[in-house]
Amino acid sequence: MRLDTSQQMRTEMRLRMAPRMIQSMEILQLPVMALQERIEQELSENPVLVDLRESAPTSEDGEDGAPAPAEPAESESEPDEFDSLINLDENWSEIYDEGPRRSRAALSEEGDRKLEAMQNMASRPRSFHDDLNEQLGFFDCDPILRDLAEYIIYNLDDHGFFPKDVTVHDVARDFGRGVTAEQVEAALRLVQRLDPPGVGARDLRECLLLQLTPETPRRDALYTLIADHLDDLQHNRLPAIERKTGLTIAAIKEAVEQLRRLNPRPGSSFDPGENVQYVVPDLIVEADDAGGYDVRLVDEYTPNLSISRYYQKQLRDKGTDPAAREFIQKRIQSARWLIESIEQRRSTLLKVARAIVEHQRPFLDQGPEFIEPLKMQQIADRVGVHVTTVSRAVDDKWAQTPRGVFPLKRFFGGGTVTADGEEIAWDTVKQKLQEVVDTEDKTNPLSDEDIVLEMGRHGVKVARRTVTKYRQALMIPSSRQRKQF
Repeated sequence: MRLDTSQQMRTEMRLRMAPRMIQSMEILQLPVMALQERIEQELSENPVLVDLRESAPTSEDGEDGAPAPAEPAESESEPDEFDSLINLDENWSEIYDEGPRRSRAALSEEGDRKLEAMQNMASRPRSFHDDLNEQLGFFDCDPILRDLAEYIIYNLDDHGFFPKDVTVHDVARDFGRGVTAEQVEAALRLVQRLDPPGVGARDLRECLLLQLTPETPRRDALYTLIADHLDDLQHNRLPAIERKTGLTIAAIKEAVEQLRRLNPRPGSSFDPGENVQYVVPDLIVEADDAGGYDVRLVDEYTPNLSISRYYQKQLRDKGTDPAAREFIQKRIQSARWLIESIEQRRSTLLKVARAIVEHQRPFLDQGPEFIEPLKMQQIADRVGVHVTTVSRAVDDKWAQTPRGVFPLKRFFGGGTVTADGEEIAWDTVKQKLQEVVDTEDKTNPLSDEDIVLEMGRHGVKVARRTVTKYRQALMIPSSRQRKQF
């Protein structure tokens, strides 16, 4: 065997993303609230960054064209951060990379801000399980039974149901303390007495039966339907129920009306009244005087960043300690990258949003049913960026428009071609399908094939499987279930 060594040259292309580019993409993807948090974090970690809203400008401008903050006055009462830097030992740079050191006054001020934030922080919202447990306190029962009931409460799902894959024997085993299955049954019955009615049920049938009271209208007929014919009801087989029970169709329909007033998910109706989530729009779209639409960013509360003129002066000072100079230079470079990334985000987001608004004028003028098919590649071509840039720009961003507040992704979607050769969005197809179903004869509802034909008469050609898919997405029952007797 012969072994040889040789040298070869090979050319290959590799895509390497610079940290600056990665940061720019991350900033672009952030919604407005997350961007503000990111900026506040950078302000606390990078001493050369300043917020112009909180700094008094001087008559001179900084290097980025923005007014530079006034240089700090040197006095005994105000600590000089720079002096503390150049007095550090030779290991200073390794330690200081962890983040800037701050004076006692700064730490005290930060502590006050954190304390104020904690005091203004909303308490943990009251949960459905907390409410049930509080009700349990009004019952006078054996301590073991109460503990078992509390254990069951905190194992109910969000809809208020006892887990389907858990038996009373499983609970007895997991709870321990020598409890029996009979004791678990008793604790479960105690939980089922709590409000809202139906909580603690093991299935839908038990949940609905628990909600019946002697005062419930058509109670006897309703009990029979729930206990023995729930499957027939779900499939709208009223004639079959008539044959099996002897109840008239009219009596069955009256009972069904009462059934609709019961809650199949009692836990879902709990409203703590404190955990309301608000959407903060990133953009505002407003009609202008020329009949078009103006787009602007919501950035009134976003810090206006600049680089401290004080640190720029120290960097130019030849007498500055080399280690401190290197530190300041790195921090200034980091600050510039951040400022440029934020400005790039602003520019890209405005360009993308304006292109979307221009394309979706019918949506804004006439309503959501007039939305146009739109792909991200179309906006990318119009703006002159990569499609991934558009994807990041619209991700988790919201726009306040004259038609309401919508996520930017709402304006994108595919479509189909009508009989007239016109492209139509899938959202419009869904709306047309809903209109066809709403206007049908409920005593002879349309099958999916009939809906295809009816939509074709309106110029919207779609396949039967498409109708079935969107009917199910809109939670429209089948023709058999929609039939009224």
